[in-house]
This record gives sequence, structure tokens and C-alpha cells, in this order.
Amino acid sequence: MTGAVPRRTVVAAAIGVTQTIAWASSYYLPAILAGPIARGLALPRSAFFAAFSGALLLSAVLGPAVGRAVDRHGGRGVLTLAHLVIAAGLVLLAAAHGVVLLAIAWTVLGIGIAMGLYDPAFAALTRLYGREARRSITGVTLIAGFASTIGWPLTALFLHAVGWRETCLLWAALDVAVAAPLNWLLITPVEPEAAPPRPAERALPATSPPPPRGAMPILAFYFSVTWFVTAAMAAHLPRLLELAGASESGAIAAAALVGPAQVTARLAELGLLRSFHPLVSGRLAALLHPLGALVLAAFGAPASAAFALLHGAGNGIITIAKGTLPLALFGPAGFGQRSGVLSAPARALQAGAPFLFGLLLDRFGIGALVLSAGLNLVAFLSLFLLRARASPTRADATI
Repeated sequence: MTGAVPRRTVVAAAIGVTQTIAWASSYYLPAILAGPIARGLALPRSAFFAAFSGALLLSAVLGPAVGRAVDRHGGRGVLTLAHLVIAAGLVLLAAAHGVVLLAIAWTVLGIGIAMGLYDPAFAALTRLYGREARRSITGVTLIAGFASTIGWPLTALFLHAVGWRETCLLWAALDVAVAAPLNWLLITPVEPEAAPPRPAERALPATSPPPPRGAMPILAFYFSVTWFVTAAMAAHLPRLLELAGASESGAIAAAALVGPAQVTARLAELGLLRSFHPLVSGRLAALLHPLGALVLAAFGAPASAAFALLHGAGNGIITIAKGTLPLALFGPAGFGQRSGVLSAPARALQAGAPFLFGLLLDRFGIGALVLSAGLNLVAFLSLFLLRARASPTRADATI
């Protein structure tokens, strides 16, 4: 790209819009389309979610390699190609008439998920802006926080208007015609780096405090547990709210509040919590889902909106923490690969969440929230094992 380099706000806005499309056209599809696709293919819902889980597992395997590619070449090409891959997977899904093509479609979508969601987007911003990427990361999540708010109702609208096959094709068209060109035209290109050393072999700058002992496994555990809950809710939130007594339309409307809640919480993180270390945000975020579960269990369907708001707020801040915690603790060097390594166990556990949580819903109804709330409480406690060492040069090192 020639001419003036886009301002950071333009780059962040472009990635935010394309992230919204990427999430809505892949990760958030099953919550609305799982039932219609399973019925259309004469398959049980569990077969559909098994294919979806396989896609998430594949994305876990590919994550470190994608991160290395962004570290070396920047995010422009990777994020652009991701939307073409997602579109290809959606076309295959629209053409499916049995379990074989369903599995192939989700395999392709799994590759697109690995290349196109938050991890490579955050790595792209860190590659561009280094330690100053925190504000841009938050800006991206402010926009993409509406992915479920836009994606679920829009997918439901498409579904009722034209059917599930055409819905897949419409999302594919948005990936190709809108998202891919935005990434290519507006993300700043970077000069390729020489092959970098492994993250463990990198020396931290002299001005950076060393990371807390055991930071990598503790963060991997935290993100694995919280992402399991996130994946379970993304796949089943409307159904969960129906089991709590809400109508179908009421459940979708309440679930759509997750997006505004995410954005509101991210604004709070950008303003009120910015002066604190990201560990503070991470601890707070892990508590909000259990609080919402308690409210829903106590009051049932009338508390559907409250549960969605609390869960969404927690999830919104956890998403930011996925980018800001590794950046604060380890610095920008090798961010993409390190992020991929941290995400691998998280995505592996996340892969089983739609299937396993679906079985729990079948068996226990809203009692399944005991598991999700308990997992988040354990994640909350795990972050107290980390004690970040304050740096006099960084305002966000205070805990």
C-alpha cells in the first residue's frame, strides 16, 4: 500500500469491523444454525457440534504457526486471507447434504478461525505498535464486541427469510466483498522480519521487569477455563435462556445484550481500569459470569437480560486480557507466537465446550451453570498466583 500510513484509529476501526464479520460468520453461527442444519441434514445436533468442536481443535493446533507468521510478516496478509478461507468454508457448508461435507466445511472454517479471530488480530496490532498496542487492542474489541449482537439477530433474520443454506452464502459474500478488502486496504503493511528466536530464548529489554514465575502455565490455565465457558455460552446461550423459561424471541433478544455489555465493560477497562495492571481486570472479569449464574438461578426467565449483561461484561474484559496480559507480562517480542502457544490449550478445551455443555443442558437444564460458574471461580483464584513486579516507567504495572 502506498501513500499516507493510516492512523492507528483507522487501522483499529478496520480490524474491528472485519473482526465483527469474522466472528459473526464463523464462531457465532452454531447458536442459531445448529438446529436447522442438523434437521436439514437429518443428523443429531450432537453431530453438528462435534464438527464445530473439531474446527476449534484444529484452530488450536494451527494457532502457534499463525502467530509466527504474523510476527514475521505482519497481519495484513494473514487477516485478509482468513476471510477468504472462512468464505470457502461457508460455501462448503451451504452445499452439505451429509456428515462428510459437513465435516469438511468445518475443517476449512477451523483454518479460517485460526487465521482470522482475535489472536492474530492482536498480534497484528502488537507487530505494528509494540507496547503501545493496548489502546488499539481495546479499540478493536469495542467494535467487535457487537459481533453477537449483530450476528445472532442477523443470522436469525436471514434464516427465516431465505433458509440456512442461503444464510451461509450471504455471510460468505460479506467476508469476500467487505471484510477481506478492508483488511488488505487499511491494515498497515510491515517489512518482514528475519526468522525470530523462540519466545523462551528472547531476552527481555533491560527496562522491563521479569515476568512472574510460572506466568505461562497460569495464564494458559486461566484462558483455557474462561474460554471453555465463553465457547459454551456462545454456542448455547439462547437455548440456555429458553430452558430458564424465556420464549425463543425473548432468549435471542436477551442474548443479543451480550454485545453491548461487552462494549460497555471494555469502555470501563479503557477508562477506569486502564491505570491498573491487566491482572486486576482479569480477576474482576472472571467473577461476573458466576454472579450472573447466581442471579439467573434465583430469578429464572425474568433475569435473562441480567445474566446476559453480566456474562457479556466479563467476557468483554477477558477478551482484552487475552491481548493485554501477555503484553504486560512478557512484552511485545514474539507476541504472536506466544499468544498462539497460550491459546493452544485454551482452544483445545474450548473445542469440547459446545458438545459437552450441550450434553449437560440436555441432562441438567440450567443446572449446567454450576459447572460454568465453578470454572470461572477457579480461574479468578488462579490469577492470585501471579504477582506482577511494578515498573517505574509503566502506569499499568500497578496492582
